[in-house]
Amino acid sequence: MSVLLYRLGRFAYARPWYVIAGWLAAVSAVVGLLAINPVKLSNEVRIDGTPAQKVIDDLAKSLPEASGGQGMLVFRAQHGTRVDGGDSRTALIAAVDAVYRHDHVIDAREALAAELAKGEKSPLIRAQAAVARAVGQPTGGRAPTPLQEDGRPVPGVLVSADGTTALMQFQFDQQTYELPSGTIDSAVRAAERQAERGHLDVLPAASMMEIPEIVGVGEIVGVVVAAIVLLVTLGSVVAAGLPLVIALVGVTLGVGGAFTLSTVFEIHSLTAVLALMLGLAVGIDYALFIVNRQRRLILDDGLDAHEAAGRAIGTAGSAVLFAGSTVIIALTGLLVVGIALLNTMALVAAATIAIAVLLALTLLPALLGLVEERICSAKARRRAQRQASTAAHTRASRWGSHLVRHRYSALAAAFLIPLILALPAASMKLGLPSGDGYNSDTAQRKSYEAVSDAFGPGYNGPLMAVARSADGGRPLTPTALAAVAADLKDTQGAATVSLAGMNSSGTTAVLGLVPGDGPNDDGTKALVTSVRDKSGQMSREHGVAVGVTGFTALAIDVSDRLADVLPLYVATVLGLSLVVLLLVFRSVVVPVMATLGFVLSIAATFGVTTAVFQWGWLQALFGLDATAPVVSLLPIIVTGVLYGLAMDYQMFLVTSMREARMHGADPLDATVSGFAHASAVVVAAATIMVSVFAGFIFNAQPMIKQAGFALAVGIVIDAFVIRMTFIPATMALARERAWWIPAWLDRVLPDLDVEGDKLTQRIPLPLPDASRRHDTTLKAEATG
Repeated sequence: MSVLLYRLGRFAYARPWYVIAGWLAAVSAVVGLLAINPVKLSNEVRIDGTPAQKVIDDLAKSLPEASGGQGMLVFRAQHGTRVDGGDSRTALIAAVDAVYRHDHVIDAREALAAELAKGEKSPLIRAQAAVARAVGQPTGGRAPTPLQEDGRPVPGVLVSADGTTALMQFQFDQQTYELPSGTIDSAVRAAERQAERGHLDVLPAASMMEIPEIVGVGEIVGVVVAAIVLLVTLGSVVAAGLPLVIALVGVTLGVGGAFTLSTVFEIHSLTAVLALMLGLAVGIDYALFIVNRQRRLILDDGLDAHEAAGRAIGTAGSAVLFAGSTVIIALTGLLVVGIALLNTMALVAAATIAIAVLLALTLLPALLGLVEERICSAKARRRAQRQASTAAHTRASRWGSHLVRHRYSALAAAFLIPLILALPAASMKLGLPSGDGYNSDTAQRKSYEAVSDAFGPGYNGPLMAVARSADGGRPLTPTALAAVAADLKDTQGAATVSLAGMNSSGTTAVLGLVPGDGPNDDGTKALVTSVRDKSGQMSREHGVAVGVTGFTALAIDVSDRLADVLPLYVATVLGLSLVVLLLVFRSVVVPVMATLGFVLSIAATFGVTTAVFQWGWLQALFGLDATAPVVSLLPIIVTGVLYGLAMDYQMFLVTSMREARMHGADPLDATVSGFAHASAVVVAAATIMVSVFAGFIFNAQPMIKQAGFALAVGIVIDAFVIRMTFIPATMALARERAWWIPAWLDRVLPDLDVEGDKLTQRIPLPLPDASRRHDTTLKAEATG
């Protein structure tokens, strides 16, 4: 492998424009497709097979007007006056009218008027009256009342008991992610134009949020920090710029390519964000490893830039290839879970990683061919000559020696720190973002709090109880619906029940069920479970089958399903970890230590994420002020991504130690030497990763915010505590046993030659030529 990559690197270096032209053609094709195909992203978290999703799918057939996306607007009087009096009332009615008249909004007034015209012949009116009698009138000072217009209630609009707040709930004719871009924002603006005449604030709920911003100020700052780290590490603007170019081309092809398919396959916004995060971070890191190796071959071994580029691709490029393969394996391992949303996410992210690897192995040496000897400035060459005799006394060598001497205490600290950080994970609660997960200065959070204060927390996550005739064809009677509604009202945790709609044949009805607790509270989950448990009894007693759905029920089902499959995925990843590392390092101990370290780092990551987002600890440090459950998608995504990235650092660090051992160093010296050679670039790579991921913490969307935080924290723990402390300490403790492998297994395993030993044997390293080094220094000065 190393010889093949060496030849590939030399070819690309010698004929750069052939390679560059090929990649430019690919970029042009993606840009062209994006220009003619509009990007279509989704915010829907759909997992087929869950109870709530089955109810939604059935409802789309029997009562399609009730299966569209849910909208919610809160109108609040600015000066504490009533929203249903004077000018405020006029403005409120006008705002409601503007929303109902808006494109893609179902006008509930028309349906109500048609039913009222039927009088006593209307099954819906008779059923609503029966249900209202069965459940009784809400009691207590917080009971809301319908907004009245011309003596009739305005459907979907409630006024709080104190009159300061109105809540409008309505439906779109499609799921929100299927609506034309800008539809939701346009509907909100239409309401705002009318509401401002009556001094009313309009607060859209979290369900009214358009596709989140993919790239913002925080993400740009993260890339700028990464550029600074590259400049400090490589000491040259030219050298630092190459990894950035590779990363930008990679995300253009990876994320852009996914966007071109968004009209064919459903692409979730988090899929695009994950691919963007990984593409930037991995693209920069892989190019950094190779450029750093080329520069070291030039400065330390006196090679010319052409030969150094070929050998860098053959050695560091081999490590990049297998490191990228581990990330791809970890991501594609998500396919075993069998969830379509995660399948798409995994495939897009894995494709982006594969593109980053190919760019590092082909486009990077081609760009190096254009740069030639300027990859190392004259100043860097002179500094390397002066420091050659003191290279052994670097800070990395001193830290490596310290770890070897104090391996027991270092091992204990590296084990206990992540173990302590992991403790909060025992109480980790999973859920999907709701309005309370947004920062306090956002409309989504203000809307959530206004609804909770004026109506009760359950109105932020209303449930839909879908009632169907048990025999499938007989219309539901008012008596049966009233009995079902009474049973629902008597269920612990239920606040209010009302009949929201019915299909024309009368075989399907939708009951609005408002919980007494918020969307992510345990009481709401218990209510959903209780209703489902009572469904069989209601079917036998009343001839009505009842299912529960709505965004809140969907969120509960998604969280439960993902929690169930997480152990399977973790077991799959750990099994793959042992096999891949066994192949690469030809050792039994190294894969076990690496996998144990990964378990510690992922547990600590979950613990810190739980403490910050769920418990609210240290939120001020990160500009956060909202406590919420850990996003249910997060553990499974973070496990896959962090495994791949952790194995990257394991690969570059331990291959350097193995290379020193194969060249004759004793086990302890090999540990120190390998650590000294690889640690600096691993630290730089980890810092870049953290910078890129941390930029996403400042995204307004809670799901993206948590993903950026968890990945940034995970990299800090895994790179600096596990790979830079735990692994060297265990290597020193194991000594020669670290490289033990049964003879029979050694014979059957393929030799992947990640360290490039076969390359050195077949094409020996040229001896340093002092006069040539001097010539290249002068050339660098002349061209610099």
